[in-house]
Amino acid sequence: MVAVALILAFAAFIVVSFARGQIDWTTTGEYFAWPTVMRGLVNTIWISVASMVLGIVLGVACAVARGSPNPVLRAVAIFYAWFFRGTPVILQLLIWFNLALVFPHIGIPGLWQERTVYIITPAFAALVGLGLNEGAYISEIVRAGMLSVDRGQFEAAKSIGMSYFLSLRRIIMPQAMRVVIPPLGNEFIGLLKTSSLASIIGFSDLLRNAQDIYYNNAKVIELLMVAGFWYLAVVSVASIGQMGLERRFGRGYASTARR
Repeated sequence: MVAVALILAFAAFIVVSFARGQIDWTTTGEYFAWPTVMRGLVNTIWISVASMVLGIVLGVACAVARGSPNPVLRAVAIFYAWFFRGTPVILQLLIWFNLALVFPHIGIPGLWQERTVYIITPAFAALVGLGLNEGAYISEIVRAGMLSVDRGQFEAAKSIGMSYFLSLRRIIMPQAMRVVIPPLGNEFIGLLKTSSLASIIGFSDLLRNAQDIYYNNAKVIELLMVAGFWYLAVVSVASIGQMGLERRFGRGYASTARR
């Protein structure tokens, strides 16, 4: 009871401080649906979704390669996960954005070439940087899901003539999804917030656009409240979607647990 009272007192203190502080809530309401803020919100959502799709494709491929009997594929998958998990996201974004310093031109010699600065835009650099980084983490999530399926099912599939990849598609992966979905949903929620790091390379996400506004009108806290609300709203919608997927892939297990 004492702990609950202390928590409630602290929560009331925070609410009163923000309510009575030097915050112009009228300005917060005014910029709540400001066109620049809305464009930043759309950019945050699409870059997160696109990076997650790229990460899932790379992550699944890396996880499958990690379990492949081919030693070359295993080595490449291990190196990929090691490299992109071992370097900060912001460093990867900066490297991709400044790739023109290493490769001034990109293309096929004799057929087509273009200056790298014209191709590696802030949006492209953010997509590739975030997608590759997510792929490394998702590969470990998918690998954990595959390891959760009993090894005997691999052997049973092999005994009836199924290839490695066919057994993955028909038997292993459908069962692994029950374990994969919760951390995968958390990874996407984390990506929604990590995408704000792309503002450092000039990508106009939600936070970057909110900052551009308060650089002009000096309403710092007011615009940060706007950005914070929209982040919470998007994460809440993503959390609801995650819970739906968890129920979808855990139906059989849930009914067994109830029995």
